[in-house]
Amino acid sequence: MIIRCLVACQLLLAGLLLTPAPAAEAATVTLDGVSVRLRDGTRQVVTVNRTSGTYARVTLFRKKATGWTRVIQSPGRIGYGGLVVGTERRQGTGTTPLGTYRLLYTFGTHARASSWDLRHRTIRAGDYWVQDNRSRYYNRYRNKANGGFRWRLPSSDYNSSERLRDYPKQYEYSFVTSFNYAAQVRNRGSGIFLHVNGSGATAGCVSAQRWFIRSLMSRLEPGMVPLIAIGR
Repeated sequence: MIIRCLVACQLLLAGLLLTPAPAAEAATVTLDGVSVRLRDGTRQVVTVNRTSGTYARVTLFRKKATGWTRVIQSPGRIGYGGLVVGTERRQGTGTTPLGTYRLLYTFGTHARASSWDLRHRTIRAGDYWVQDNRSRYYNRYRNKANGGFRWRLPSSDYNSSERLRDYPKQYEYSFVTSFNYAAQVRNRGSGIFLHVNGSGATAGCVSAQRWFIRSLMSRLEPGMVPLIAIGR
């Protein structure tokens, strides 16, 4: 009897080990026609769907118990050079990178409001976004007083950095994306933001109406791992 029980238990255990594990949540989802590569815990996604030329539809989605739900939507713009695969992008081409990226933190002309949950920096004199390919701070927010990049280069120079105070309208409210942020691949491009609309196409960023970007400042939460997904 004991031997039979042992054999039965061994067979049962073998069966359990061979049983496939439950399927994990899909790594991708399509929202407003845009393919989104999800991260663990993502429940907020901003999609960018090009409609024609340099125009796009920018939409905030949130995942609820019933699935993904559209929250707010705005007309938007992309780069004057159109769209390009992220890994093929080159600095100075005015192209917007396709793909899914984290929304890391915000910056702008206003001090941080109590309703903003993402980390925030208020633009002050001497603040730049570094586009100097020789700098260790490439694709980083940096003040010229701290050095480490050639901030004196004229705007016509390929390696000139972007003085943030020069764009008070666009950068009133702005989100930093993770495009080329961790790896810092030189000449791929830097400063791909989600910001307020200017007068036309961007130099590679995504822009949307002021009310929309301002609303995102209060809606996006780090615990929901917000993403931006740029598609065609």
